[in-house]
Amino acid sequence: MPRPKKGARLTQRTDGRFYIRDSDGTQIACRTRDRRAAEIALAKYIAQRGRPAGPAPAAEMTVAAVLDYYGAEHAPHVADPARIGHTIDALLAFWADLPVSTITGETCRRYARSRFKKSTGGADPVPVAVGTVRRELATLQAALNHCAREGYLLGAPKVTLPPKPGPRERWLTRKEVARLLRAAWRNPRAHHLARFILISIYTGTRKSAVLNLRWSAHVSGGWIDLEHEIMHRAAEGTRRTKKRQPPAKLPRRLQAHLKRWVRDDARFVVTDGGQGVGSIRTAWATACAAAGLEGITPHVLRHTAITWAMQRGANKWDAASFFGVSLDTLERVYGHHHEDHQKSAIAAMDRRR
Repeated sequence: MPRPKKGARLTQRTDGRFYIRDSDGTQIACRTRDRRAAEIALAKYIAQRGRPAGPAPAAEMTVAAVLDYYGAEHAPHVADPARIGHTIDALLAFWADLPVSTITGETCRRYARSRFKKSTGGADPVPVAVGTVRRELATLQAALNHCAREGYLLGAPKVTLPPKPGPRERWLTRKEVARLLRAAWRNPRAHHLARFILISIYTGTRKSAVLNLRWSAHVSGGWIDLEHEIMHRAAEGTRRTKKRQPPAKLPRRLQAHLKRWVRDDARFVVTDGGQGVGSIRTAWATACAAAGLEGITPHVLRHTAITWAMQRGANKWDAASFFGVSLDTLERVYGHHHEDHQKSAIAAMDRRR
């Protein structure tokens, strides 16, 4: 009876160097004595071993393989690879081993109907937002285009996206922000949330950028320059993306808070027990419940900051630069809040002939 094949495995020579040996006689030097590095090389070899030598027809390549190519080759070079990873996980739960040829308008719509949030405490599952499904399917399209462009796939099918949702209209009033701040300050375990709220409402900065802020320049995020009164939202040399993160002058009211906080001698601006904060999910939910606010996320603070600026008559060019939004987005989403919105048209209609 023949021996079963051992498959790809690591072997270590007398000099301590690792090699990959396969059952077909293949032998590849890992060029390292570190077992962890050798194991990574083995995993890459196994992943690459079964890949086709040329472009595959849509019926012969699975969606899982397409997402694997995209995750391994594209995701490491983007600003937020973890976000692509989460999206790929969501896509795999439905598409898994389905061939690319099954991507049609109907299967895309079935995917949209299958997407529910994870329920807790026995609650009924809630469908995810249309915008979330749209972003996930857009990632699938990007993965297909990547595989076709790189020569793995013979043509990329068209992914049907759900209609683009309209802009969010929800923003907070000054009283609502005051209630939210009060709830954060009264909770001894949520004082870091109060800092987050103040920075967000005064600068309209996105959540991840606020949580990464430090008191001095560093390579993984932005920092506060109190001497020159500037917030650097991103580290120098950071790859530019659609989510603009331009430097911004610090409003005087926010500077007063920052000058008090800097005395804590902590590296991060938003801290909990002297350490940086990775997530505000629990503190945010607790504060919103205490403030009587439902159905809002931390991103509403950015939306609120820009809305307030428009209501107070901010110059549109200055606002676009300060908040890091395009002038088109500013006018389309927030323009109707500006005191000059349709001013000349209204004056013309009120004027007597």
